[in-house]
Amino acid sequence: MNHRKSDHRGNSSQNVTDLVTLGKQDQRAGGTPMNAKESQARPAPARAKRGPYATTPARRVAIVEAASASFAEHGYERSSLRDIAARANVTHAALLRHFASKDDLLLAALARRDEQDEELARRIMESDVSAERVLTSVLREEFERPEMQRNWLAITVAATNPDHPAHDFFLARRDKMRANFASGRLETALDHDELSADDKVTMVLAMIDGLRIQALLDPNRAVLPLLERFMRLIATTQRITSSNAQAAGGL
Repeated sequence: MNHRKSDHRGNSSQNVTDLVTLGKQDQRAGGTPMNAKESQARPAPARAKRGPYATTPARRVAIVEAASASFAEHGYERSSLRDIAARANVTHAALLRHFASKDDLLLAALARRDEQDEELARRIMESDVSAERVLTSVLREEFERPEMQRNWLAITVAATNPDHPAHDFFLARRDKMRANFASGRLETALDHDELSADDKVTMVLAMIDGLRIQALLDPNRAVLPLLERFMRLIATTQRITSSNAQAAGGL
């Protein structure tokens, strides 16, 4: 009788052991950790990316583009870091991790616009647009948006102050345009004096800035054709490069 009892207990113990073993196997098959030790041994599942701005370069580009839009809409002085952060869909603290100040954002926005203008000029030149129309093609969108043009022009004027954060940027842009412009001299029609490359750079920039003001004063007047006529004279001895176009056609 004792033997039967012992045998019964043995069978019961074995049955319990089998059930526990099967349960553990089922847990393993279902992907559920068996215990804390096994859970620690298993690698953590990979986290999904948090959207298109999860990487730092993409997030910086988004912030710079938001800053450009804010500057164009409100002007540099009236724009705020919180408005820029909201446009970029980031927190104010996250913005400050990428850019320490609004001055840094302004310089980044100017550099970004230079890149975009140069890329646009390159595509226009590859389409065999005539030399005198390269600048007008780059400037056309700006001249169709007077409020944006007014705010960016205000930045240009403010940057004439040596203490302005963008002052050195505009000086460097002019130097780059001077270096890329043809070094050949241009003879004038009346008194046979010659214009140097530096003279031509000054005249082109003055013409563009003057046309910007005239377009804002009289929106119904088409001023870009006047720039094309002017460029026919300037471009007689050289082909405008994409660097010329972006240096003259930005802010």
